Amino acid sequence: MKIKNFKGVDIVFEDNHLLVVNKPAGMPSQGDNTGDESVFDWAKIYIKETYNKPGEAYVALTHRLDRPTGGIVLLCKTSKAAKRISQQFQERAIEKTYWAITERIPEPSNGTLEHYLRRLDGKNIMRAYDKNVHSSKKATLSYETLSVKNEKALLEIKPKTGRKHQIRVQLSTLRCTIKGDVKYGKTKFNSDKSICLLAKKLSISHPITKEKTTFEVPYPVSECWDDFRDVS
Repeated sequence: MKIKNFKGVDIVFEDNHLLVVNKPAGMPSQGDNTGDESVFDWAKIYIKETYNKPGEAYVALTHRLDRPTGGIVLLCKTSKAAKRISQQFQERAIEKTYWAITERIPEPSNGTLEHYLRRLDGKNIMRAYDKNVHSSKKATLSYETLSVKNEKALLEIKPKTGRKHQIRVQLSTLRCTIKGDVKYGKTKFNSDKSICLLAKKLSISHPITKEKTTFEVPYPVSECWDDFRDVS
């Protein structure tokens, strides 16, 4: 379907059960203490205004992206779809693909990372350990270097698990800080306070038709991503 825009958010796909959007970097997935409009809030307004829904529209947010990360977010418009999609996430049956620009070229250029992640007490920061420690959860991802330029790298990352800040903290163990991610390494803020991490692609089994369905967003239109625009 043709991508359309509603109040600054691109709709990648929509049917009676699913609503797939390209979340702008900087927009929260769900409400937080800033009071800024979230993807969840936006989706309720979109459905209510577009379809003249009486009362509050049903929307289920089945997964989240960190606020400074942009890309694919999948929402459900029916409880049946939400239950089935949530089950796919729990069973790790959904394929997620991210792109990232890192401040260093990884060595080796392709590989798999496996760590145990634990949140630091009282802080919104995760730490990666080589072995299981108290309250930690296993995190696994694979990465591939797509291009190298000016001592930076464009990586494609496929997480096997869905842990908080997983890609950000695991890449930092290689000293490959994501561009703009001052929380996990030595880098400078991007001009818009985003980080160069994009949820590029999501593949699911459609909750109703059961067909494999893939959603993808284009390369970001942002100066922060200009280094690799010619290879995207």
